[in-house]
Amino acid sequence: LTIRPGEKIGLVGRSGAGKSTIVNLLLRFYDIDSGRILIDGTDIATVTQDSLRSNIGMVTQDTSLLHRSVRDNIVYGRPDATDEDMLHAAKRAEAHEFVQRLTDPKGRTGYDAHVGERGVKLSGGQRQRIAIARALITRPKLIVADEAVSALDVSVQAQVLNLMADLRDHHGVTFLFISHDLAVVSHLCADVAVMKGGLIVEQ
Repeated sequence: LTIRPGEKIGLVGRSGAGKSTIVNLLLRFYDIDSGRILIDGTDIATVTQDSLRSNIGMVTQDTSLLHRSVRDNIVYGRPDATDEDMLHAAKRAEAHEFVQRLTDPKGRTGYDAHVGERGVKLSGGQRQRIAIARALITRPKLIVADEAVSALDVSVQAQVLNLMADLRDHHGVTFLFISHDLAVVSHLCADVAVMKGGLIVEQ
C-alpha cells in the first residue's frame, strides 16, 4: 500500500481483516518481522517512537480521556502548546461551544472542568470532538481515523463526519480513514483500499 503525501485514503474491510493491525504497526505498538514501513522514505524502525507519534494525529473509536481538565486532555500530545493554540484547535473541532458550558462537582468550569474517568461526563460526540482537537493541536503530517464514527448514533455521526472532512482537507495533511463501513469511507475518500485476511485485495 502506497500513500502519497497529502493523499486521502480510505481503508475498508470486515472485522478481523487487519485494519487495526496496520494502525498498530504504523504507530510501532509492534515491530514488524519482515517488510518495511516508510514515511517520507524513512524506515519507521529507525526513528524514536516519540518522533514517530508526534507526527501522527489519531482519532479512534474508543476515545480514552484522562480524568483531568479539558485543557489537559487537548494539550496531552503537545504540552508546550499555548492557550491560544488550544482554543484554536477546540474551535476547529467544534468543541469550544460545549466546553464553555461544562461544570464539574468541584465547581470548575469550561476548560478547567474535569471530564471524569475515561471522559464519562461527556457524550460520545463530545469525546470525539476533544479527540479531534487533541489530534489537531499536534499539527500532524498524517491523520489516522480508526473507526472514529462507528460508536456514535446517526445524527452525531453526520456531524463528526463533517469535522472529519475538515481534517481531511487541512492543507498538506495525509489522511487515512479506516472503517468496516464502505458507505462511510466512500463519503470521505475517493480512493479506497479493501482489506481481506490481512491483505490489500483491491484498490
